[in-house]
Amino acid sequence: MRAWLILVLLCSGLAAQADEVSICYNYDCAVTAMVNLRVNELRAARRLLLRAADAAEEREAISLVIALFETVAGQQTPTWADKGRNVNDDGVDGRMDCIDESANATSYLRLLESNGWLKYHRVLDPVKRAPLLVNDHWAARIVEKKTGQEFAVDSWFLDNGQPAFLVPLEEWRNGAEPNEE
Repeated sequence: MRAWLILVLLCSGLAAQADEVSICYNYDCAVTAMVNLRVNELRAARRLLLRAADAAEEREAISLVIALFETVAGQQTPTWADKGRNVNDDGVDGRMDCIDESANATSYLRLLESNGWLKYHRVLDPVKRAPLLVNDHWAARIVEKKTGQEFAVDSWFLDNGQPAFLVPLEEWRNGAEPNEE
């Protein structure tokens, strides 16, 4: 009887395993922590991604999944206190600079990729722009499989749990930022 129940659960997708993801915070990845993404959170991410009918919709879903995973991380770590950019959270435990944000977003993206949930994109290593000599800025990076176009996935600009800013890499390198109201 038990074997039959396990088989039914596996076939229905209800026995999906939770995943742990390593994240970092407090600037320059000074502190690391493991975040447990539970089955329902992974299912929500998968649903968002599977609904995407094309690469543009998948990028929108990726932006939302990053927000979801940041929210979960904020429930398990002090990263809930992170504010957009660096000026609003100086000294706060859980603060994240662009190095932390790009590392965490890349970890989330690699989890999605390893589960086979990205149909239209591949995950690349984080990317840096240097608008000023001493003002480097980092973001996660993906590439569209069909076109080879690269995109920056930048969650640093907004508070924890907000959708990531996702734009073509060249726009990001040229200083693109989200329209904040």
